[in-house]
Amino acid sequence: MELSDLDLNKLYTYADYLKWKFEERVELIKGRIFEMSAPNTTHQRLTLRISLEIGTYLKGKECEIFAAPFDVRFPRKSKEDNDIITVFQPDLCVVCDPSKIDFKGCLGAPDLIIEILSPANNKKELKYKYEVYEEAGVLEYWIVDPREKAVQVYLLTNGKLIAGGYLFEEDKILSALLPGFSLDVGELFKNV
Repeated sequence: MELSDLDLNKLYTYADYLKWKFEERVELIKGRIFEMSAPNTTHQRLTLRISLEIGTYLKGKECEIFAAPFDVRFPRKSKEDNDIITVFQPDLCVVCDPSKIDFKGCLGAPDLIIEILSPANNKKELKYKYEVYEEAGVLEYWIVDPREKAVQVYLLTNGKLIAGGYLFEEDKILSALLPGFSLDVGELFKNV
């Protein structure tokens, strides 16, 4: 089976997603298929740098960091595979509730999600993800923009993801979820 064999106007579930064996990586957003692009070198560098910094910070703590490909399923009606219609593979996510982790990935909202923009990201995809993350109760959401060498941090406040200002090379990323954690934005984007 190939991605081109599927009807892209049809709605699918996680149960369908588990049966697919094509080479393309996809995500399901409210039952719709979104193809993921292969990450470029800049994307990979940023993913590794952030995961190393957060991973070092989390050593000995209950929270864990995971990198794509790692399925994060957002249940709505039930936790059954055939009822789940939204499955993402965030670039990075931090999960502090071990009961959400299972063999397939994460079932429920991670505490922190980090997405690194790539040329293939489109506004529609970003809008849908933002809505799902807010709806699901993701506590903190970072969007890393390699072109602008900037990071925007959103915090869940009264059920809404509220954007802080953009962070640039002279700034540090501080996390409400990770007290004492700090990441120098200039160092993050150095030589990328």
